[in-house]
Amino acid sequence: MIKAIITDFDGTLVDTFMANLMAYQKAFLYECGISLTAEKYRECFGLRYDAFMSRMGILNDTTANKIKELKKDFYPQYFEHLVPNHTLIDMIDTFHQMGGKTAIASTARKKNLMNAVGCLDLGKHFDLIFAGVDVKKGKPDPEIYNKTMKALGVTPEETLIFEDSDTGVGAAIACGAKYIRVTDEWFRKE
Repeated sequence: MIKAIITDFDGTLVDTFMANLMAYQKAFLYECGISLTAEKYRECFGLRYDAFMSRMGILNDTTANKIKELKKDFYPQYFEHLVPNHTLIDMIDTFHQMGGKTAIASTARKKNLMNAVGCLDLGKHFDLIFAGVDVKKGKPDPEIYNKTMKALGVTPEETLIFEDSDTGVGAAIACGAKYIRVTDEWFRKE
């Protein structure tokens, strides 16, 4: 019996691609004159920040930290581009109202995640929210899912995870929980 639903945030609960892309484009251009393309960002979407910077050729920690801070400041300017996954949100809301445990487990930066959750008024649907700062290892390592299940007091057999990326699905598989892959079709309006 499923007692808990855990969801990733970026690309799963909310399509944040455009908002993140636009904020990063502005930060990269401002800090180092690099034009970040949608294609390049799509290749890096879902990676931990240090891996993203490495793929972008940013090997200097000072520059990487400046980009991170600029992106954090620019991100809320693009919240009108956030697209909630109403199908999943409604499912989680119903499950939560029926007494099920719910959580967001994202390796995103906590401040960015909480700003977006607050903007979309999603916090009321969840018992807890974990972000990248709450774990040492990023997905596909299952650490964030193991920590979330422990905090909710559930086993992998009692947990259903929603994920969109190969990296996230790898983490779900590694923790032993059941999972459902969220695709672009979940965001389409009829």
